[in-house]
Amino acid sequence: MPDSQSVFQPATQDDLAQFVTENATNARRCLLPIGGGTACRDAATDDAIEVRLDKLNRVIDYPARDMTITVEAGIRMAELAKILAAENQRLPIDVPHAEQATLGGVIATNWSGSRRFGCGTIRDYVIGISAIDASGKRFSAGGRVVKNVAGYDLCKLLVGSRGTLAIISQVTLKLRPMAETSALVTLTFDSLCQVDAVLNRLLTSATRPMVLDVLGRMGTLARPNEETGRSAHPPQLIVGFEGASRETDWQIETLLAECRPFEPRTTGSFVGAAAEPLWSMLRDFSIGSKSSVTFKASLPPSRTCEFLRLATETGIVAQAHAGNGIVNGHLPDRVSKAEQAFAAIKPLGDLVRSCGGHLSLLRAPSGWPALDVAADSWAESLAWAQRLKRQLDPHNLLNPGVMAFGPA
Repeated sequence: MPDSQSVFQPATQDDLAQFVTENATNARRCLLPIGGGTACRDAATDDAIEVRLDKLNRVIDYPARDMTITVEAGIRMAELAKILAAENQRLPIDVPHAEQATLGGVIATNWSGSRRFGCGTIRDYVIGISAIDASGKRFSAGGRVVKNVAGYDLCKLLVGSRGTLAIISQVTLKLRPMAETSALVTLTFDSLCQVDAVLNRLLTSATRPMVLDVLGRMGTLARPNEETGRSAHPPQLIVGFEGASRETDWQIETLLAECRPFEPRTTGSFVGAAAEPLWSMLRDFSIGSKSSVTFKASLPPSRTCEFLRLATETGIVAQAHAGNGIVNGHLPDRVSKAEQAFAAIKPLGDLVRSCGGHLSLLRAPSGWPALDVAADSWAESLAWAQRLKRQLDPHNLLNPGVMAFGPA
């Protein structure tokens, strides 16, 4: 067994299973599964062992014609993308720090980005999974073909479990072909009310967006210009498309025509390579700030603009995946104490709680208490998750104190 406060880094899945078995039989120290470390919080106990999985990075099977791949969970997302690109295929999940983040970490946190609206989440692409429970027992579910299941659907169950139920060791994914081209359209408006109206209009749009993002506050706190009465940093709607070049061009023209009656202040369209900087900005928003406090919220899409308005009034820089009701926000740099942060977040938490949503911290200074705000309707789900945790990890060895199944 490793010494106190040490790290264990298995070279094979067999090494991992043997180590977990020995720990469950003897020391029973807490285990903290870590992939690339891009979504880690402080350990729940000083006696915990970090189980780093980044050496479990082999490609097990890649039948490209079947549009599936089986890999170990420690493979870096950038490396996986490179392997798939060689076959003109992809996993359409936007992950920041892709050169560091691992597939297992993305699955454990159920991470999804801007393409979620058109492409879905990582849960939609996991069709087979292998993992090791807290006792060291190895188990598998699913395979290379999607099947109906009875009892627990372990493929879906481990997505978003944050390493609290088992340690993911191997994954089979279904894939998509690379898009011929992609494009982003930007539209700025004087108010979030206008953005909300446009989003309602897009529910019946002739176009098929892959991305519906709203940036509620750009840079400093938005204030009206004294001469024009307009905000110096207006909210921005970003709509993304992918497909054949002719199809993409038609969708851009159609979208701009549909939005013209709402009188956007400015519009812009970026196609192919010209759109890459903006794609990168959307992908990296959650980690691209100097702020030490970042949160993630989940609420009904219809309440997204209301949430962004409250965030703007508090000085929070926020990005919403408006089609799905997911919001990432950075608190102002001046917020340095937990009491200040929780006071700033409270109005947002109250709104989230009132409409059946959830809010939690993604990043916070060392030593801060956890923050999880959830509606009363989550109580039953939380109780179910706790019962499941007791079944699969009766000694509470895997990521103790971490709440699984947070914002999806």
